Amino acid sequence: MSQAEWVYLDGEYMRAQEARISPFDRGFLFAQAAYEVTAVFAGKLIDFDLHLERLSRTLSGLEIDPPKQDLRELHAEMIARNGLDEGLIYLNVSAGMQGPRDYYGPEQLTPSLFAFATHKRLITDVARDGITTISVEDTRWQRRDLKSTQLVTQTLAYRAARRAGAFTAILHEDGVVTEAASANLWLVTADGTLITRDLSSALLPGITRATLLSLFDETEIKIEERAFTLDELKQGAEAFTSSTGVVIAPVLSVDGVLIGRGQPGPVTRKVQAAYYAYIGADRSRFDWL
Repeated sequence: MSQAEWVYLDGEYMRAQEARISPFDRGFLFAQAAYEVTAVFAGKLIDFDLHLERLSRTLSGLEIDPPKQDLRELHAEMIARNGLDEGLIYLNVSAGMQGPRDYYGPEQLTPSLFAFATHKRLITDVARDGITTISVEDTRWQRRDLKSTQLVTQTLAYRAARRAGAFTAILHEDGVVTEAASANLWLVTADGTLITRDLSSALLPGITRATLLSLFDETEIKIEERAFTLDELKQGAEAFTSSTGVVIAPVLSVDGVLIGRGQPGPVTRKVQAAYYAYIGADRSRFDWL
């Protein structure tokens, strides 16, 4: 992964090293900011309309006015300026600099926009080989359905995982799984049923999650949307995460306990193949599918 050269900040495109954001921005002072990460594959935005819908819900929840800029045009320009064939575009929308530090601030919060991009392969060895995880208590606020920049719990969970020699963490409340640190989580049972947590304010409504649910019907894979426990996860036949950045990552273990045989399973491979076809990836690149 590498940082792309061009960024966007409040109406201007500039080199990344030239961008300056005020320390009095409410996003910095209060984490009153939303963000979206959109994948780019073969130079095209993936599921961009769904990202815009989620951004709108988050901004409403954070009481930030929607930006007036044409966000589709902004993203297209970011792709063009950075020669972005495959990677990610991050869009941060904060409540902006609204005068002296004040919890309430003005009644109307005019947004500040910052966008940057990274060159990144979406389908990597992680998709082929899988990941290990640890479990971490979920200490986030109660509006996890809003994609805000209040990410300290996820940051600390990742740091704990890496120190334990794992790739990421599975967040839970009293043993009931919410999601992974930056991804939705899926469990495959012994009979091949695919389970993912039902949507609520307890977890983020993932864009990749929504797309996966739309790709299969009951004749192909039985899917249940419900909560499940860490014990169920550890006794499952397979598991995987879904996200924009890592796409679909097979989960091999949790807290040192192997899930199934401790390797990517057939249902996970079927889901990967369907999603790669959806984004237009050449499956011949992946001889492990």
